Amino acid sequence: MEIELGRGKRGRRAYTFDDVAIVPTRRTRNPADVSTSWTIDAFTFETPILGAPMDSVVSPETAIALGRMGVLGVLDLEGLWTRYEDPAPILAEIASLPAESATQRMQALYAEPIKPELITQRIAEIRDAGVVAAGALSPQRTAEHYETVVNAGVDLFVIRGTTVSAEHVSSDGESLNLKQFIYDLDVPVIVGGVGTHKAALHLMRTGAAGVLVGFGGGAASTTRSALGIHTPMATAVADVSAARRDYMDESGGRYVHVIADGGMGTSGDIVKAIAMGADAVMLGVSLARATDAPGGGFHWGQEAHHATLPRGRRVAVDQAATLEEVLFGPATTADGTTNLLGALRKSMATTGYSDIKEFQRVDVVVSPYE
Repeated sequence: MEIELGRGKRGRRAYTFDDVAIVPTRRTRNPADVSTSWTIDAFTFETPILGAPMDSVVSPETAIALGRMGVLGVLDLEGLWTRYEDPAPILAEIASLPAESATQRMQALYAEPIKPELITQRIAEIRDAGVVAAGALSPQRTAEHYETVVNAGVDLFVIRGTTVSAEHVSSDGESLNLKQFIYDLDVPVIVGGVGTHKAALHLMRTGAAGVLVGFGGGAASTTRSALGIHTPMATAVADVSAARRDYMDESGGRYVHVIADGGMGTSGDIVKAIAMGADAVMLGVSLARATDAPGGGFHWGQEAHHATLPRGRRVAVDQAATLEEVLFGPATTADGTTNLLGALRKSMATTGYSDIKEFQRVDVVVSPYE
């Protein structure tokens, strides 16, 4: 429904996860009978969660730990682990910075060049542990480093930015045509973010295995205040899920996975993202709260240290529990920050659905607290 904002502009009403709630049905199930597994390309994971490619969330060590728990951890291949041989002192310094100087100092720390040999080394560390190796580059860095990433043996390649289009055009360098790029690769690609039906449909036509929905910054992002860009996630996930359905009809049945990325701070938000049509969710702050997360009680994304226009910040997060307890419990608080998978199972069981694709059909209501 469009709303008249003024005589010269109309806008569509959009909803965040806070604006919607799930409606129970006539059937319930035992949570033990619920499956939360999902499959993308040749890879099956027991949990529909991806660790976001942020230095405060995923390190090679964390990616391995997540992989052994049935979760896909995505390493930021433009982060500290590909700039420094030993980033531990850098992480400790970032955690100790005063708030007023954190952005400027992080800009200096991230000015260290990316080293191709470290990209190769980090991917090898993850692969050698026997888990799926996933790494992320921004659209601006993809053409420069993708050959190194693919030759290192990455299993899943993620192209992630604030906003990603099917063709990135630049007047001062070679354009990145995703359709040609993905066609030429031998590994599945997840790409995003997007927030509209049209943009998602274009990305699906590139041959991507998955599409990220959202701006990706979440709690640490200031994209809305800096750029005026915002993605109300409930509407965005529903729109992109509709694009998936339309693309299946157009392509003769090819299924592209929809992954919600951003705007999910609690287990209830994860539940709603899947209810709106997501196959999986990419988590930042929820995993940064773990006591064994590399951020050491702080969280930030790539936008926080952009050299000329920071669109994020380093934020302090309450450390809730270990990574395993954040994901699988037991929970000792009732705020939705721990036992994320237990909450998802409970919601699916309470509404009578047995797997992720069934749960995408659950009924929802709008503005339940108004």
